[in-house]
Amino acid sequence: MRKAESEHVHCVLDPGCASRRLFEAVSGKWSPLVVMALKDGGKKRHGELRRELRGVSQKMLIQTLRQLETNGLVEREVYPVVPPKVEYSLTPLGRSLQPLLEAICQRSERRLPEVEEARLRAGADPFECGA
Repeated sequence: MRKAESEHVHCVLDPGCASRRLFEAVSGKWSPLVVMALKDGGKKRHGELRRELRGVSQKMLIQTLRQLETNGLVEREVYPVVPPKVEYSLTPLGRSLQPLLEAICQRSERRLPEVEEARLRAGADPFECGA
């Protein structure tokens, strides 16, 4: 490795930096939710994930799973059976995101009342929970 490469500082604020592209890949709308859906360490099929992630289209879930697989966060296991069986699970790299995402989830749940108050003051509609 050249000296200039080893001294390169990655910055997600730099649109030309690879770390920014990775950050965008793991922080999109569906990627964190897929990681959370797979957090228990088990394997899940596409249909299971789609049911759990209510609202995601089949196309978007496929794209998200492929992107996570390409970036080494999700493993795709194909079984040689008819009809085809494919299962997804987190890799060790994917599991390393869990504590961070769990903290964000917990904070979102804990701070929701404050956010709702701010939204009301701003004249925005409150978030609605579909659960």
